[in-house]
Amino acid sequence: MLLVSVISYIDRQTLALLSPTILRETHLSGEQYGFIISGFSVAYMLSNPIWGRVLDRIGLRTGMTLSVAWWTLASAAHSLSSGFASFAAARIALGCGEGATFPGGLRTVTQTLSPAERGRGVAVAYSGGSLGAIITPIVVTPIALRWGWRAAFLFTGMIGAAWLVVWWTVSRRFGPAHQKAPLAVTPLPRFTDSRLWSLISAYALGSLPIGFVLYEAANYLGQARGESQGFIGMVLWIPPLGWEVGYFFWGWFSDSAVRSGTPVTTAARRGMAVCAILSLPLTVVPYLPAMWMVMPALFLAMFVASGFIILSVAHATHVFSPAHSGLIAGVGAGSWSAAVAITMPLFGRLFDQHRYEAAFLIAGLFPVAGYLGWLWISSRRLS
Repeated sequence: MLLVSVISYIDRQTLALLSPTILRETHLSGEQYGFIISGFSVAYMLSNPIWGRVLDRIGLRTGMTLSVAWWTLASAAHSLSSGFASFAAARIALGCGEGATFPGGLRTVTQTLSPAERGRGVAVAYSGGSLGAIITPIVVTPIALRWGWRAAFLFTGMIGAAWLVVWWTVSRRFGPAHQKAPLAVTPLPRFTDSRLWSLISAYALGSLPIGFVLYEAANYLGQARGESQGFIGMVLWIPPLGWEVGYFFWGWFSDSAVRSGTPVTTAARRGMAVCAILSLPLTVVPYLPAMWMVMPALFLAMFVASGFIILSVAHATHVFSPAHSGLIAGVGAGSWSAAVAITMPLFGRLFDQHRYEAAFLIAGLFPVAGYLGWLWISSRRLS
Protein backbone atom coordinates (compact mmCIF):
# COMPACT_ATOMS: atom_id res chain seq x y z
CA MET A 1 0.00 0.00 0.00
CA LEU A 2 2.96 2.30 0.57
CA LEU A 3 4.20 1.49 -2.93
CA VAL A 4 0.86 2.24 -4.59
CA SER A 5 0.67 5.62 -2.88
CA VAL A 6 4.22 6.28 -4.14
CA ILE A 7 3.04 5.58 -7.69
CA SER A 8 -0.12 7.67 -7.28
CA TYR A 9 1.94 10.73 -6.35
CA ILE A 10 4.48 10.17 -9.09
CA ASP A 11 1.51 10.16 -11.49
CA ARG A 12 0.00 13.36 -10.15
CA GLN A 13 3.28 15.15 -9.41
CA THR A 14 4.73 14.66 -12.88
CA LEU A 15 2.43 17.33 -14.32
CA ALA A 16 3.25 19.76 -11.51
CA LEU A 17 6.98 19.18 -11.84
CA LEU A 18 7.00 19.67 -15.62
CA SER A 19 4.39 22.45 -15.64
CA PRO A 20 6.89 25.24 -16.55
CA THR A 21 7.86 23.33 -19.70
CA ILE A 22 4.35 22.08 -20.52
CA LEU A 23 2.72 25.50 -20.05
CA ARG A 24 5.34 27.10 -22.27
CA GLU A 25 5.02 24.52 -25.07
CA THR A 26 1.22 24.23 -25.01
CA HIS A 27 0.57 27.97 -24.34
CA LEU A 28 -1.59 27.25 -21.30
CA SER A 29 -2.03 30.07 -18.77
CA GLY A 30 -1.56 29.71 -15.03
CA GLU A 31 -5.31 30.00 -14.53
CA GLN A 32 -5.98 27.23 -17.08
CA TYR A 33 -3.42 25.09 -15.30
CA GLY A 34 -5.27 25.78 -12.05
CA PHE A 35 -8.55 24.61 -13.61
CA ILE A 36 -6.84 21.43 -14.88
CA ILE A 37 -5.69 20.72 -11.33
CA SER A 38 -9.21 21.51 -10.12
CA GLY A 39 -10.64 18.97 -12.57
CA PHE A 40 -8.45 16.29 -11.05
CA SER A 41 -9.29 17.47 -7.54
CA VAL A 42 -13.06 17.40 -8.08
CA ALA A 43 -12.88 13.89 -9.55
CA TYR A 44 -10.60 12.81 -6.72
CA MET A 45 -12.93 14.39 -4.16
CA LEU A 46 -15.96 12.52 -5.46
CA SER A 47 -14.19 9.21 -6.01
CA ASN A 48 -12.56 8.99 -2.57
CA PRO A 49 -15.69 8.20 -0.51
CA ILE A 50 -17.05 6.08 -3.38
CA TRP A 51 -13.91 3.95 -3.53
CA GLY A 52 -13.84 3.85 0.27
CA ARG A 53 -17.31 2.36 0.33
CA VAL A 54 -16.45 -0.02 -2.53
CA LEU A 55 -13.34 -1.29 -0.73
CA ASP A 56 -15.34 -1.76 2.47
CA ARG A 57 -17.77 -3.92 0.48
CA ILE A 58 -15.76 -5.91 -2.11
CA GLY A 59 -12.34 -6.02 -0.41
CA LEU A 60 -8.88 -4.71 -1.05
CA ARG A 61 -7.60 -7.13 -3.68
CA THR A 62 -10.28 -6.64 -6.31
CA GLY A 63 -10.94 -2.99 -5.51
CA MET A 64 -7.31 -1.87 -5.72
CA THR A 65 -6.76 -3.86 -8.92
CA LEU A 66 -9.65 -2.09 -10.64
CA SER A 67 -8.59 1.31 -9.35
CA VAL A 68 -4.91 1.12 -10.31
CA ALA A 69 -5.64 -0.38 -13.75
CA TRP A 70 -7.91 2.57 -14.50
CA TRP A 71 -5.55 5.28 -13.30
CA THR A 72 -2.54 3.68 -15.02
CA LEU A 73 -4.26 4.11 -18.38
CA ALA A 74 -5.27 7.66 -17.47
CA SER A 75 -1.72 8.59 -16.49
CA ALA A 76 -0.26 7.29 -19.75
CA ALA A 77 -2.97 9.19 -21.66
CA HIS A 78 -1.35 12.48 -20.60
CA SER A 79 1.34 11.77 -23.19
CA LEU A 80 -1.26 12.31 -25.92
CA SER A 81 -2.53 15.64 -24.55
CA SER A 82 -1.89 18.90 -26.39
CA GLY A 83 -4.22 21.53 -24.93
CA PHE A 84 -6.59 22.48 -22.14
CA ALA A 85 -9.40 20.05 -22.99
CA SER A 86 -7.22 16.98 -23.43
CA PHE A 87 -5.16 17.65 -20.30
CA ALA A 88 -8.34 18.25 -18.31
CA ALA A 89 -9.90 15.00 -19.55
CA ALA A 90 -6.80 12.96 -18.72
CA ARG A 91 -6.53 14.63 -15.33
CA ILE A 92 -10.18 13.99 -14.45
CA ALA A 93 -9.80 10.32 -15.41
CA LEU A 94 -6.70 10.09 -13.21
CA GLY A 95 -8.59 11.58 -10.28
CA CYS A 96 -11.43 9.08 -10.69
CA GLY A 97 -9.02 6.17 -10.33
CA GLU A 98 -6.70 7.48 -7.63
CA GLY A 99 -9.53 7.94 -5.15
CA ALA A 100 -8.88 4.42 -3.82
CA THR A 101 -5.31 5.16 -2.66
CA PHE A 102 -5.81 6.35 0.90
CA PRO A 103 -9.05 4.47 1.64
CA GLY A 104 -7.13 1.33 0.70
CA GLY A 105 -4.23 2.30 2.95
CA LEU A 106 -6.39 3.03 6.00
CA ARG A 107 -8.50 -0.07 5.39
CA THR A 108 -5.32 -2.16 5.48
CA VAL A 109 -4.18 -0.49 8.71
CA THR A 110 -7.44 -1.05 10.59
CA GLN A 111 -7.69 -4.68 9.43
CA THR A 112 -4.16 -5.67 10.42
CA LEU A 113 -2.96 -3.47 13.31
CA SER A 114 -3.98 -2.85 16.92
CA PRO A 115 -5.14 0.65 17.98
CA ALA A 116 -1.74 1.43 19.56
CA GLU A 117 0.00 0.72 16.23
CA ARG A 118 -2.34 2.49 13.84
CA GLY A 119 -0.75 5.95 13.97
CA ARG A 120 2.50 4.55 12.62
CA GLY A 121 0.58 2.23 10.31
CA VAL A 122 -1.19 5.20 8.74
CA ALA A 123 2.18 6.93 8.48
CA VAL A 124 3.63 4.00 6.54
CA ALA A 125 0.65 3.58 4.22
CA TYR A 126 0.16 7.30 3.60
CA SER A 127 3.85 8.23 3.44
CA GLY A 128 4.12 6.75 -0.02
CA GLY A 129 2.53 10.00 -1.21
CA SER A 130 5.30 12.12 0.22
CA LEU A 131 7.93 9.60 -0.86
CA GLY A 132 6.51 9.72 -4.39
CA ALA A 133 6.75 13.50 -4.37
CA ILE A 134 10.41 13.20 -3.30
CA ILE A 135 11.22 10.62 -5.96
CA THR A 136 9.43 12.33 -8.85
CA PRO A 137 11.91 15.21 -9.44
CA ILE A 138 14.84 12.82 -9.18
CA VAL A 139 13.46 10.18 -11.56
CA VAL A 140 11.20 12.12 -13.93
CA THR A 141 13.42 15.14 -14.63
CA PRO A 142 16.16 13.14 -16.44
CA ILE A 143 13.54 11.34 -18.53
CA ALA A 144 11.87 14.61 -19.53
CA LEU A 145 15.17 16.34 -20.31
CA ARG A 146 16.36 13.40 -22.41
CA TRP A 147 13.19 12.29 -24.22
CA GLY A 148 10.63 15.04 -23.55
CA TRP A 149 7.72 15.46 -21.20
CA ARG A 150 5.47 13.02 -23.09
CA ALA A 151 7.92 10.19 -22.38
CA ALA A 152 7.68 11.00 -18.68
CA PHE A 153 3.97 10.20 -18.68
CA LEU A 154 4.56 6.93 -20.54
CA PHE A 155 7.00 6.04 -17.75
CA THR A 156 4.32 6.62 -15.10
CA GLY A 157 2.03 4.23 -16.94
CA MET A 158 4.74 1.56 -16.99
CA ILE A 159 5.32 1.64 -13.23
CA GLY A 160 1.57 1.42 -12.59
CA ALA A 161 1.40 -1.70 -14.74
CA ALA A 162 4.35 -3.20 -12.88
CA TRP A 163 2.62 -2.63 -9.53
CA LEU A 164 -0.47 -4.49 -10.74
CA VAL A 165 1.62 -7.59 -11.39
CA VAL A 166 3.21 -7.40 -7.92
CA TRP A 167 -0.13 -6.68 -6.21
CA TRP A 168 -1.97 -9.58 -7.82
CA THR A 169 0.69 -11.91 -6.44
CA VAL A 170 1.18 -10.42 -2.97
CA SER A 171 -2.51 -9.82 -2.23
CA ARG A 172 -3.29 -13.54 -2.52
CA ARG A 173 -1.91 -13.89 0.99
CA PHE A 174 -4.10 -11.13 2.39
CA GLY A 175 -7.32 -12.40 3.92
CA PRO A 176 -9.29 -12.90 7.14
CA ALA A 177 -6.36 -14.77 8.75
CA HIS A 178 -4.34 -11.53 8.71
CA GLN A 179 -7.03 -9.54 10.46
CA LYS A 180 -6.35 -8.54 14.08
CA ALA A 181 -9.99 -8.63 15.11
CA PRO A 182 -13.39 -8.89 13.39
CA LEU A 183 -14.70 -5.59 12.08
CA ALA A 184 -18.11 -5.18 13.68
CA VAL A 185 -21.00 -4.12 11.47
CA THR A 186 -22.17 -0.71 12.65
CA PRO A 187 -24.32 2.04 11.10
CA LEU A 188 -22.61 4.38 8.65
CA PRO A 189 -21.52 7.77 10.07
CA ARG A 190 -24.26 10.33 9.64
CA PHE A 191 -23.66 13.36 7.45
CA THR A 192 -24.73 15.58 10.35
CA ASP A 193 -22.22 14.05 12.78
CA SER A 194 -20.01 16.81 14.19
CA ARG A 195 -17.06 14.40 14.41
CA LEU A 196 -17.19 13.92 10.65
CA TRP A 197 -17.14 17.66 10.02
CA SER A 198 -14.30 18.20 12.48
CA LEU A 199 -12.30 15.66 10.45
CA ILE A 200 -13.11 17.56 7.27
CA SER A 201 -12.06 20.91 8.75
CA ALA A 202 -8.71 19.70 10.06
CA TYR A 203 -7.83 17.45 7.13
CA ALA A 204 -8.98 19.68 4.25
CA LEU A 205 -7.91 23.09 5.52
CA GLY A 206 -5.01 22.09 7.72
CA SER A 207 -3.20 20.13 5.04
CA LEU A 208 -4.02 22.43 2.12
CA PRO A 209 -0.39 23.74 1.98
CA ILE A 210 0.59 20.27 0.74
CA GLY A 211 -1.45 20.84 -2.41
CA PHE A 212 -0.23 24.40 -2.76
CA VAL A 213 3.44 23.43 -2.55
CA LEU A 214 3.01 20.33 -4.71
CA TYR A 215 1.24 22.11 -7.56
CA GLU A 216 2.68 25.63 -7.45
CA ALA A 217 6.24 25.36 -6.12
CA ALA A 218 7.69 24.59 -9.57
CA ASN A 219 5.85 27.53 -11.12
CA TYR A 220 6.96 29.82 -8.30
CA LEU A 221 10.60 28.84 -8.66
CA GLY A 222 10.43 29.23 -12.44
CA GLN A 223 8.42 32.46 -12.64
CA ALA A 224 9.32 34.42 -9.53
CA ARG A 225 12.83 33.11 -8.92
CA GLY A 226 13.84 32.58 -12.56
CA GLU A 227 15.14 29.04 -12.04
CA SER A 228 15.54 26.52 -14.88
CA GLN A 229 13.63 23.25 -15.24
CA GLY A 230 16.84 21.36 -14.46
CA PHE A 231 17.46 23.30 -11.24
CA ILE A 232 13.84 22.88 -10.17
CA GLY A 233 14.20 19.12 -10.61
CA MET A 234 17.32 19.11 -8.44
CA VAL A 235 15.76 20.90 -5.44
CA LEU A 236 12.06 20.11 -5.52
CA TRP A 237 12.52 16.87 -3.58
CA ILE A 238 13.30 18.89 -0.46
CA PRO A 239 9.78 20.12 0.49
CA PRO A 240 8.17 16.65 0.19
CA LEU A 241 10.90 15.29 2.45
CA GLY A 242 9.32 17.39 5.20
CA TRP A 243 6.01 15.73 4.39
CA GLU A 244 7.63 12.27 4.65
CA VAL A 245 9.38 13.03 7.95
CA GLY A 246 6.19 14.60 9.27
CA TYR A 247 4.11 11.50 8.68
CA PHE A 248 6.38 9.36 10.84
CA PHE A 249 6.90 12.01 13.51
CA TRP A 250 3.20 12.67 13.96
CA GLY A 251 2.43 8.94 13.75
CA TRP A 252 4.87 8.36 16.61
CA PHE A 253 3.34 11.30 18.51
CA SER A 254 -0.17 9.86 18.13
CA ASP A 255 0.76 6.31 19.15
CA SER A 256 2.79 7.57 22.12
CA ALA A 257 -0.25 9.47 23.36
CA VAL A 258 -2.42 6.34 23.12
CA ARG A 259 0.13 4.22 25.01
CA SER A 260 0.54 6.85 27.73
CA GLY A 261 -3.19 7.04 28.35
CA THR A 262 -3.63 10.58 27.01
CA PRO A 263 -7.12 10.97 25.52
CA VAL A 264 -6.98 10.92 21.72
CA THR A 265 -8.91 14.17 21.49
CA THR A 266 -6.49 15.91 23.85
CA ALA A 267 -3.47 14.67 21.89
CA ALA A 268 -5.03 15.79 18.62
CA ARG A 269 -5.86 19.23 20.01
CA ARG A 270 -2.35 19.83 21.31
CA GLY A 271 -0.66 18.53 18.19
CA MET A 272 -2.80 20.53 15.79
CA ALA A 273 -2.29 23.71 17.83
CA VAL A 274 1.47 23.35 17.34
CA CYS A 275 0.95 22.64 13.63
CA ALA A 276 -1.23 25.74 13.19
CA ILE A 277 1.46 27.99 14.69
CA LEU A 278 4.27 26.40 12.67
CA SER A 279 2.33 26.84 9.43
CA LEU A 280 2.70 30.63 9.56
CA PRO A 281 6.29 30.86 8.18
CA LEU A 282 4.87 29.82 4.79
CA THR A 283 3.31 33.28 4.52
CA VAL A 284 6.72 34.99 4.32
CA VAL A 285 8.35 32.82 1.62
CA PRO A 286 8.12 35.52 -1.13
CA TYR A 287 10.06 37.91 1.11
CA LEU A 288 12.98 35.52 1.67
CA PRO A 289 16.06 36.73 -0.24
CA ALA A 290 17.84 33.44 -0.88
CA MET A 291 16.94 29.95 -2.11
CA TRP A 292 18.57 28.31 0.92
CA MET A 293 15.88 30.04 3.00
CA VAL A 294 13.00 29.18 0.68
CA MET A 295 13.56 25.40 0.66
CA PRO A 296 13.53 24.98 4.49
CA ALA A 297 10.36 27.09 4.68
CA LEU A 298 8.60 24.85 2.16
CA PHE A 299 9.99 21.80 4.00
CA LEU A 300 8.47 23.06 7.27
CA ALA A 301 5.12 23.84 5.63
CA MET A 302 4.74 20.26 4.42
CA PHE A 303 6.02 18.82 7.72
CA VAL A 304 3.33 20.54 9.77
CA ALA A 305 0.59 19.98 7.16
CA SER A 306 1.18 16.24 7.43
CA GLY A 307 0.45 16.55 11.15
CA PHE A 308 -3.10 17.63 10.39
CA ILE A 309 -3.60 14.49 8.28
CA ILE A 310 -2.19 11.99 10.79
CA LEU A 311 -3.81 13.56 13.86
CA SER A 312 -7.24 14.04 12.28
CA VAL A 313 -7.28 10.49 10.87
CA ALA A 314 -6.05 9.01 14.16
CA HIS A 315 -8.83 10.84 15.97
CA ALA A 316 -11.44 9.72 13.43
CA THR A 317 -10.42 6.04 13.59
CA HIS A 318 -10.80 6.26 17.37
CA VAL A 319 -14.31 7.73 17.36
CA PHE A 320 -15.69 5.76 14.38
CA SER A 321 -15.88 2.02 13.79
CA PRO A 322 -12.92 0.45 11.92
CA ALA A 323 -15.53 -1.23 9.72
CA HIS A 324 -15.97 2.12 7.97
CA SER A 325 -12.29 3.02 7.75
CA GLY A 326 -12.32 3.08 3.95
CA LEU A 327 -15.20 5.54 3.92
CA ILE A 328 -13.60 7.71 6.64
CA ALA A 329 -10.33 7.88 4.71
CA GLY A 330 -12.27 8.74 1.58
CA VAL A 331 -14.11 11.58 3.30
CA GLY A 332 -10.84 13.03 4.61
CA ALA A 333 -8.89 12.82 1.35
CA GLY A 334 -11.93 13.87 -0.66
CA SER A 335 -12.48 16.98 1.44
CA TRP A 336 -8.82 17.94 0.98
CA SER A 337 -9.22 17.52 -2.75
CA ALA A 338 -12.30 19.74 -2.67
CA ALA A 339 -10.31 22.48 -0.95
CA VAL A 340 -7.57 22.14 -3.56
CA ALA A 341 -10.12 22.24 -6.39
CA ILE A 342 -11.58 25.50 -5.09
CA THR A 343 -8.29 27.24 -4.38
CA MET A 344 -6.05 26.22 -7.29
CA PRO A 345 -7.68 28.50 -9.91
CA LEU A 346 -7.33 31.36 -7.40
CA PHE A 347 -3.67 30.56 -6.85
CA GLY A 348 -3.18 30.25 -10.60
CA ARG A 349 -4.70 33.68 -11.22
CA LEU A 350 -2.58 35.25 -8.49
CA PHE A 351 0.50 33.71 -10.10
CA ASP A 352 -0.54 35.08 -13.51
CA GLN A 353 -0.74 38.51 -11.87
CA HIS A 354 2.62 37.95 -10.10
CA ARG A 355 0.89 38.41 -6.74
CA TYR A 356 2.94 35.74 -5.02
CA GLU A 357 2.76 37.41 -1.61
CA ALA A 358 -1.05 37.12 -1.57
CA ALA A 359 -0.95 33.48 -2.68
CA PHE A 360 1.48 32.44 0.04
CA LEU A 361 -0.41 34.44 2.68
CA ILE A 362 -3.67 32.65 1.87
CA ALA A 363 -2.01 29.22 1.80
CA GLY A 364 -0.26 29.81 5.12
CA LEU A 365 -3.45 30.88 6.93
CA PHE A 366 -5.55 27.88 5.89
CA PRO A 367 -4.11 25.58 8.61
CA VAL A 368 -5.00 28.11 11.30
CA ALA A 369 -8.57 28.17 9.98
CA GLY A 370 -8.63 24.37 9.90
CA TYR A 371 -7.53 24.09 13.52
CA LEU A 372 -10.00 26.71 14.75
CA GLY A 373 -12.75 25.00 12.76
CA TRP A 374 -11.84 21.64 14.31
CA LEU A 375 -12.01 23.14 17.80
CA TRP A 376 -15.36 24.83 17.21
CA ILE A 377 -17.04 21.90 15.51
CA SER A 378 -15.71 19.37 18.04
CA SER A 379 -17.36 21.34 20.82
CA ARG A 380 -20.78 21.16 19.15
CA ARG A 381 -23.34 18.39 18.73
CA LEU A 382 -25.06 18.45 15.36
CA SER A 383 -28.42 16.79 15.00
